[in-house]
Amino acid sequence: MPVKLKFGIPKGSLQDATIALFKRAGWNIYADGRSYFPSIDDPEIECMLIRAQEMARYVEHGVLDAGLTGIDWVVESGLTVESVTTLTYSKQTRTKVRWVLAVPESSNFQKAEDLEGKIIATELVEVTKRYFNAKGVNDKVEFSWGATEVKPPLRADAIVEVTETGSSLKANRLRIIDTVMESETHLIASKQALADADKKRKVDQIALMLRGAIDAQSLVGLMLNARRVDLPGVLKVLPALNAPTISELSDTDWVAINTILEEKVARDVIPRLKAANATGIVEYPLNKVVL
Repeated sequence: MPVKLKFGIPKGSLQDATIALFKRAGWNIYADGRSYFPSIDDPEIECMLIRAQEMARYVEHGVLDAGLTGIDWVVESGLTVESVTTLTYSKQTRTKVRWVLAVPESSNFQKAEDLEGKIIATELVEVTKRYFNAKGVNDKVEFSWGATEVKPPLRADAIVEVTETGSSLKANRLRIIDTVMESETHLIASKQALADADKKRKVDQIALMLRGAIDAQSLVGLMLNARRVDLPGVLKVLPALNAPTISELSDTDWVAINTILEEKVARDVIPRLKAANATGIVEYPLNKVVL
């Protein structure tokens, strides 16, 4: 009997980005929209859609063996789960998200200490309480059921809200005065699942392939040809993940070069390669890079 790993896919803002990440890693997940049990083309995995806020509880209680969620919600829950790997991706960007303390633009608040005795609205209640306690600030932290940005100034004096770019806060005339915590997506698993050899093997496979897909997002492959006499000059231009692969061509005066580099530097490197007499330069995308 194949292993059946019960795996949690975060429902909501991360859902589409997570399904796209799995596709780059080699798995196709088909979410119906009406079902909480999307299908996947792997007989060893059984998927379930769960809100990221609840993922740690379902994993810790054994309903799921593993899942993806923000480390913010793991910390907020106070539950014991194992973090297998970090996966820095979010709904819009490839960077960490921030939980920030924000106040109305028109207010006089400049720092957390200015909020003594005030009302703070947030979904991240326990983390926010610990943040203010550490600063010796006594205020009232209230749970927000959503639309937190519209609470100040009538329903709250300030908010602690998650942001990727800060654009939503600015649109609602809010000003960030501090970062409460940074967060990124983690692959978490229960201790029981990791103690099972078959389930651990599957979790490790998922971690390896998702990590490879994440690492490939900022990288591109580069193929080019060069005369042997020009090779030293070409290699001086060429950054590489480790070292470029150099292969002989049928014309022994020429070699083929294959390497990986940061996508953001390719635009500067390619003209310099051309100037160093490289030819047949091809840039191509990568699905996975396993280091």
